[in-house]
Amino acid sequence: MSFELIQEIPSPSEIFKLMPLSEAGRKIKAERDRIIRNVFEGKDDRFILIIGPCSADNEIAVIDYLSRLSKLQKEVEDKIIIIPRIYTNKPRTTGEGYKGMLHQPDANKKANMVEGIKAIRQLHIRAIEETGLSCADEMLYPENYAYLEDLLSYVAIGARSVENQKHRLTVSGLEVPTGMKNPTSGDITVMLNSIRAAQVGHTFIYRGWEVKTTGNPLTHAILRGYVDQYGRNFPNYHYEDIKHLIKMYEARDFDNPGIIIDLNHANSNKHFEEQPRIAREVVRNRHYDPDLKKYIKGLMIESYIEEGCQAVDGGIYGKSITDPCLGWKASEALIRVIAQKV
Repeated sequence: MSFELIQEIPSPSEIFKLMPLSEAGRKIKAERDRIIRNVFEGKDDRFILIIGPCSADNEIAVIDYLSRLSKLQKEVEDKIIIIPRIYTNKPRTTGEGYKGMLHQPDANKKANMVEGIKAIRQLHIRAIEETGLSCADEMLYPENYAYLEDLLSYVAIGARSVENQKHRLTVSGLEVPTGMKNPTSGDITVMLNSIRAAQVGHTFIYRGWEVKTTGNPLTHAILRGYVDQYGRNFPNYHYEDIKHLIKMYEARDFDNPGIIIDLNHANSNKHFEEQPRIAREVVRNRHYDPDLKKYIKGLMIESYIEEGCQAVDGGIYGKSITDPCLGWKASEALIRVIAQKV
């Protein structure tokens, strides 16, 4: 074998002792969890916006962005629940390039995963304690979830991970809403099978233990568009797409069936500036059909302080170093429009 041992990774319990969430933070998190759970259980008809940068690469800029969201949340709280995206792992199609703050707490320096674990935990703690918003992250590596399990109010499983058995089994032990994206192929059956697998209990190996789970009834679908065999992007947020998914949902005995629409990725044909148009269509369709209003729980939006994207060493504050995002001005306007129309 050609593995080089670099450094031993501390256990989650060691990190928790080193970097605990305050009592005030725990209360904020518990209340946020209750509110968000109620939406997915159909007890609260407010609309969810999972919004934030493609990847969280700079602590100062991310907290600045979240502070802006926090002020806006107070303005629209009767209609919208904002769940900021703090995505600390970045999936790479070829495995090359910047892989997120967990790997590189400083995007311009070499990987250091011990410092990365501390950096992502600190960022999520600051989000809760300083802005009052508990957040979402993507579970790219199931074992790493344990370092954030007391901090996250929402988890997303990406299009390339949704078919992975370890992801499905791990989600079955989570107690927060978890969205399963359709795979890049667009096969909705794969996504529904993943939801089913996560909603029932399992026994498996996790972090060196034999564990048993009881299932996560808050697991649901995220539609993100798909790519055909020729590499062309196609959307799946249109009325007919969602009606078809609802029929497939209704043919299965799932708890709390719900749908989140990802406005970017293949749904926007990778044109980030199309996200507001897509949002307006989805909201309009919810008014047209009560089934859509029942099933569509919210939207996922890629947004940051500055619009677009830049190279890792670009140096522009608050601008994505991965996929391009809406800028703050457009994002603020979009949130207000959704609050008026939802």
